[in-house]
Amino acid sequence: MSRLRHLRLEDTPFEAREFSLLWLIALATYGVGDIVTTLTLLYYERRFDEANALLVASTDALGRWGLVLPKLAVFLLCLGICVYGARVGDKVLYYLPPVALAVIGAFATAFNLRLFVG
Repeated sequence: MSRLRHLRLEDTPFEAREFSLLWLIALATYGVGDIVTTLTLLYYERRFDEANALLVASTDALGRWGLVLPKLAVFLLCLGICVYGARVGDKVLYYLPPVALAVIGAFATAFNLRLFVG
């Protein structure tokens, strides 16, 4: 239980509500939007191939999980960096990970939707 106290925002200059909102947006765009649209293009539309060579190798080996697991790993790494940034009071380390994931996820989702509609 003592390890979980490091995940709290108590004694940091940041608020839990803001933290939750930042990560909800990152989850919606990067975690859901990008993954769902990419899976749709790759497995149901079948007109397109994955452009990222690492994800191609991963999906060849693990199927759909080969797309989900690396993205989950990146998401958790960014979450860890953000929590660390909160603990040390570093605004860049706190804000950059969820904002970067949200921007990347929004771009990838929009790009995939554009491919889907032609």
